[in-house]
Amino acid sequence: MSSLYNRILGCCTLSVKHFAAAHRLWVPGLHTRSLHALQVLNGDLERLSRPVREFVVSGAQLCQPENVHICNGSEEENNRILALLEKQGMIKRLSKYDNCWLARTDPRDVARVESKTVIITKNQRDTVPIPEGGAKCQLGSWMSEESFERAVAERFPGCMKGRWKKLWQFRQFPVNTDTTLHGLFSPLLPYLCVTCVCMQYTSSQIAHSLSYTDKKFTIHASGEIFVTIEELKNNWPCNPQKTLIAHVPDRREIISFGSGYGGNSLLGKKCFALRIASRIAKDEGWLAEHMLILGITNPEGRKKYIAAAFPSACGKTNLAMMNPSLPGWKVECVGDDIAWMKFDSDGRLRAINPENGFFGVAPGTSMKTNPNAMKTILKNTMFTNVAETNDGRFYWEGIDEPLASGITVTSWLGKQWKPGDKDPCAHPNSRFCAPASQCPIMDPDWESPDGVPIEGIIFGGRRPKGVPLVYEAFNWKHGVFVGTAMRSEATAAAEHKGKVVMHDPFAMRPFFGYNFGRYLEHWLSMEHRHGVRLPKIFHVNWFRKDTNGNFLWPGFGQNSRVLDWIFRRLDGEQSAVETPIGYVPASGALNLQGLGKVDMEELFSLPKEFWEQEVKDIRKYLMEQVNIDLPKEMSAELEALEKRVKKM
Repeated sequence: MSSLYNRILGCCTLSVKHFAAAHRLWVPGLHTRSLHALQVLNGDLERLSRPVREFVVSGAQLCQPENVHICNGSEEENNRILALLEKQGMIKRLSKYDNCWLARTDPRDVARVESKTVIITKNQRDTVPIPEGGAKCQLGSWMSEESFERAVAERFPGCMKGRWKKLWQFRQFPVNTDTTLHGLFSPLLPYLCVTCVCMQYTSSQIAHSLSYTDKKFTIHASGEIFVTIEELKNNWPCNPQKTLIAHVPDRREIISFGSGYGGNSLLGKKCFALRIASRIAKDEGWLAEHMLILGITNPEGRKKYIAAAFPSACGKTNLAMMNPSLPGWKVECVGDDIAWMKFDSDGRLRAINPENGFFGVAPGTSMKTNPNAMKTILKNTMFTNVAETNDGRFYWEGIDEPLASGITVTSWLGKQWKPGDKDPCAHPNSRFCAPASQCPIMDPDWESPDGVPIEGIIFGGRRPKGVPLVYEAFNWKHGVFVGTAMRSEATAAAEHKGKVVMHDPFAMRPFFGYNFGRYLEHWLSMEHRHGVRLPKIFHVNWFRKDTNGNFLWPGFGQNSRVLDWIFRRLDGEQSAVETPIGYVPASGALNLQGLGKVDMEELFSLPKEFWEQEVKDIRKYLMEQVNIDLPKEMSAELEALEKRVKKM
């Protein structure tokens, strides 16, 4: 924050004028106010490019805010917004740290709402496969253009009466290369301006030059939340009954209504950098993926870069910021959540992290599990829905810091809390938002316009049974199948309840911007490009448990032992044996020196009964959910796995 305020995340989105014109949508009052009638408290509308002026004016005409504020990203402006939020009671200062703040949301607005997240295309199959037998689609939600028109008309007119309309300009990735995407957004909540000041880059020049016709570089945004007549909780406006997070990929637009938290409203993140960007990537021949990027250097000083896809809250940030337990190894972070990847002129797959900060899950983060994250968040950080101590510190489950005598804790619900209480002190999806530049192990090339060369891709998830610690795919097609067949226990990052094992292909199930079958075809097409060097693909599972429910693998820094084996496999070392599901480390191939007792036999066992059921579950899912859009290559990989498992 403060000087870091120049790096901002795009929030709730809609170009109302553009949408209305494209769909001939009539909305009350759309043309009743002129440019000169708008109350502009900060900035100069006349200096904006014509399309941006039209965007601001039409949005104001529709939503009828009290006034308009064109943000300039200055430290002074940031301090004013923080002071306003503090005065309103929406945030409070955590006095033990430098420029750290705590926000509490309405308890009904705490996570991504997948059930109310939709994509609008003319044809349903452009968005999702049509499931077999009328089953409910689990690979995204489609909304027709007509239904979307009605949804906008019943939500947006007059929804900002008495509030400020703000205009921000941002870019994904700091340098104006062919991978940088630019856009505008207009958030309702001042919280959204300061919570994610670190997540995207901003430029005061963008709004002067954007054009509606430049589809690659524009995302038009305005975020409005209509507050119900119910009493506000924590002064947090939301409307759970009317929440809608909608995407119009043909126009690179996102529309969010009713929620002010997480992936519902921080729309430069999952909505833009994954759903919209994945569609752009398909159109242009690159990849936008839910992946961390890390650099790993061995004791001899040789370095490789790896991308890894895990579902939300499954350890991506911990892996991206790892302190290796193996002597002489070093991990450096390029990004912890999203990777944009394209082949360079030499055929190498290069990745950039389009974001400028971390929006990490707080519970479970500690000096033991992720010391680099803990060092990152000690200043200039916004915390949301964590607990606080009476001496001005943050607190949550798994922080591994005993409470000193006389220290009391207030939970995320504003209630007194003590260890042993039934309810958690921090919401399971509570977050910290901090600038990436504060992380002590950021890679020197994390902002390189050329990206970093990816040699390996890792898939993984929470699998308490049957799935070994690590295995390598036989080849690229098999690797794509491994990503397709990913399954993981549900986490608190979305509204799912319980620890049910869910299919989560490529860790992208909630984030596909178009039909999953066509997404698979796009991945498979990489193999047919002339002169490319495809990364090797692996699968990991840090979460396998014994019969007593205890984790078999210690995880965290000890995961460097797995990265060591992957590093050597990327070098071509013959340290693996073939199994029905892929290559696993040969006996003695994993460096276990100093690890202590670990049941390696159980950790790598492949129970035939488990894998027979796994194959059945994967087949049922793909045949039902992807149906006729499943590429024939994936059907062949499934049949090959089934035959290998039968021979176990």
